[in-house]
Amino acid sequence: MISWSSGKDAAYALHEVRKAGSFEVVALLTTVVARTGRVVTHGIRGELLTRQAASVGLPLTRVMLPPSPSNVVYEKAMASALQGFLKRGVRHVIFGDLFLEDVRRYREGQLAALGMVGVFPLWGRETRRLAQDMIASGLEARLVAVDTRRLPGLWAGRAFDEGLLREVPPGVDPCGENGEFHTFVTAGPMMNDPVPVHVQAIRGRGGVATADLSLEGTPRPGRSGTHRARPAGAKNKSRGAPEGTGGSIG
Repeated sequence: MISWSSGKDAAYALHEVRKAGSFEVVALLTTVVARTGRVVTHGIRGELLTRQAASVGLPLTRVMLPPSPSNVVYEKAMASALQGFLKRGVRHVIFGDLFLEDVRRYREGQLAALGMVGVFPLWGRETRRLAQDMIASGLEARLVAVDTRRLPGLWAGRAFDEGLLREVPPGVDPCGENGEFHTFVTAGPMMNDPVPVHVQAIRGRGGVATADLSLEGTPRPGRSGTHRARPAGAKNKSRGAPEGTGGSIG
């Protein structure tokens, strides 16, 4: 089973595991906000997540959370979901983490308490080369959240491609592993069909510029419904409930 954020790191981790044949992946596990149905951290709409999971070809389990849950609430919800997989004989959980040691220790500690083991297929890889490998594989993604302390808010909605990598400034991780940006994957070798999307709106709040994606064909708002974000300051990836379990990978 893979902890699934809908972003590039989780998607490429799935691709690498399938390519190696080291594990049979049986499901996607995603945390969503119960009130809105959107993916935690990434803010992806429920219908996009459903369409993406169908293209990946794996059943999707949603872990329902309140907005801004405490660690206690998050950990209880995750433990309940993981115990359901444990009863089915699933012992390993795949993550797309790259190098944050504290995040990995947290995950491994939570899993060990349940008798499960974490798998980190992308761990320790040089992140610029990894980003290039993702793009070369055919992976296509859009930036859906951008930390405006580190990157321009106008990057929200941009394609994750070679052009973007060339513009990544010094001090910013090319894969956004420090929370500089998050993505939504629309196509790639881990998917059977592309998920066509357009940017419905770009918003700014709390130092984060977000691109609200919709399925292509969804009516677009008028010009007054979309605005550009110019906030300053943003929060990093959560350490108590790290991205990809409490938040999201990638």
